[in-house]
Amino acid sequence: MIDASIFKAYDIRGLYGEQIDEEVAYRLGRAFARVLAEEEGRPPAELSVGLGRDMRLAAPALATRYADGLRDEGASVLDVGQVGTEMLYFAVGSRDLDGGLMCTASHNPKAYTGAKLVRRGAIALSGDSGIAEVGRIAAAADRAPPAEPRGSYREEDVSDEFRAAAMAFIDPAHVRAMKVVLDGGNGMAGPMVGPLLDSLPIDQVLTYWEPNGDFPDHEPNPLLPENRTFVVRKVLSEGAELGIAWDGDADRCFFIDDTGQFVDGDFLTALLAESILAKEPGAGILYDVRASRAVADTVAGAGGTAHVNRVGHAFFKTRMRDEGAAFGGEVSGHYYFRDFYCADSGTIPALLILELLSVKGRRMSELLAPYRERYFISGEINSEVADQGAKMQELAERYSDGRVSWLDGVSVDYDDWHFNARGSNTEPLLRLNLESLVSPDHMGERRDELLELIRA
Repeated sequence: MIDASIFKAYDIRGLYGEQIDEEVAYRLGRAFARVLAEEEGRPPAELSVGLGRDMRLAAPALATRYADGLRDEGASVLDVGQVGTEMLYFAVGSRDLDGGLMCTASHNPKAYTGAKLVRRGAIALSGDSGIAEVGRIAAAADRAPPAEPRGSYREEDVSDEFRAAAMAFIDPAHVRAMKVVLDGGNGMAGPMVGPLLDSLPIDQVLTYWEPNGDFPDHEPNPLLPENRTFVVRKVLSEGAELGIAWDGDADRCFFIDDTGQFVDGDFLTALLAESILAKEPGAGILYDVRASRAVADTVAGAGGTAHVNRVGHAFFKTRMRDEGAAFGGEVSGHYYFRDFYCADSGTIPALLILELLSVKGRRMSELLAPYRERYFISGEINSEVADQGAKMQELAERYSDGRVSWLDGVSVDYDDWHFNARGSNTEPLLRLNLESLVSPDHMGERRDELLELIRA
């Protein structure tokens, strides 16, 4: 039996040895090939699938078994080796592969492993589209004998091409000298982003830059305050202009300004949108339902068109592809770029922000001051709620004098404040994001009022 709880909303993830081992990896590989074949309307023997892995200790053995499973269904495997997740996405997009599998547990602690799955175009499989089917097939006992002949296997290094594609988003000559603290979290950022940063005139303060699946220093999840304490202190002690921290598979990066403050994903999305619109006036920009109005206001002020969107990789990538939007940003630190196969990247935002700071001739805290002085955000607050649907309906009725939307959970907008409450895909949690345009105190009052209702 395969533990059904490993099949998440956007990926597959579980404890190595307990929930996912080499046998499970093999079965997942075979199941993924079948799901891709159905998606493409072609037999597995005609498929080419990319394969990558992160620095986790079990990743080489698991990647071998993912490859065996894919090949035993007849699919050909292109192995790009130990890479950041976006490099696997790049391989799938640039080689027009039928899909790709990244062996990673992203930002999770050492004990975890997993897989991120994409189909053609580097569009993520999700719980609603593909992952559940992979789980159903992998769990079935009626596995066919291996295909004859097996699918082929070859290795390829895509790193030089990937870096050229990423660097094309900026003019390197615009980047000025500045001191920057870089926290790789012992993940994939060092080998992936490092060579690009080496070519720029920045004074690098390198920390936890070498990949190490033991994570001897801290867990590779900078969204948790305890995992960014070090980089904050380092920015202040070094007098650096900026700190950048990456998660384990390096497809997300997070910023610390020159005063040691964490840069919220909403405000970072606004800054990146401004940068993109300077290069492509009038472009479409996606932002998620949780985000600050800073994003839509910035996009409108820069002459772009802002579109609110459901949370999640698959929803962003699909809509960007359908509408041709240039950029999309999520509060959680996922930033998507049309000219990078609509994939999320932890490399391109770092380059764009270094360029933006240089072109503007200002520090990050100065760029953020207008946002922090006008938009007062709660951040995401989780509450345990057994019946999430009923609670969201209750909120909609209580605040029915506002503008109510059900795009993703329930959103209610007033002229001077708004909130979104949405259920977790995997836990009995209701997630609240709230913003006031009045004052920090007003935000706090509204937040407490909502939480009292939610937790009643």
